[in-house]
Amino acid sequence: MMAHSGAQSLQSLIVFLAVLVVIAGVGIGAWSMRPVPSYASVEQKAGSPFDATFTAENTSPWFPMKGLKLNCVLDHVRASGREPTLIEATDVRFPAGAVDELKPGEIATFRCPFRALFGLPPLAEDYSTAHRAQIYFRATYELPFIGTIRLSDNSVPYFLNTRLLPPRWTSKPEG
Repeated sequence: MMAHSGAQSLQSLIVFLAVLVVIAGVGIGAWSMRPVPSYASVEQKAGSPFDATFTAENTSPWFPMKGLKLNCVLDHVRASGREPTLIEATDVRFPAGAVDELKPGEIATFRCPFRALFGLPPLAEDYSTAHRAQIYFRATYELPFIGTIRLSDNSVPYFLNTRLLPPRWTSKPEG
């Protein structure tokens, strides 16, 4: 009788653990399918890297990114003593007809107003000011199907590559 009771307890424990594994698997699968933005720096022909345009693309093949807000973070500028600073992206342009939403595969463009942080005039040669600068982007948007929960995503760091002419932001430091 004790062996039968022990076997039932073991069977109940195995079923409980299997249910937990299935729930965890479904949760991990759903989390991996969430929309995540991908960022790029638009190639700049001339001018300051502080006037650069960037793109954000919804890489999800199924889910839109609703309520999308883009921010730029000036992570550091070598020898400036400046603390990491989050600023709201400007000149955000969504695809036609969208206000704050990127459907699957769509791209939005935006600018980061870094020039205001340094107090630089519009045409200043500011490359030496920002030598070895690092930035990243932060997007916040609504979780699909549960609009009251907002997700936040940080991009990989972008570095000011002064070896390129004109200097521009690249996702990996070169040299």
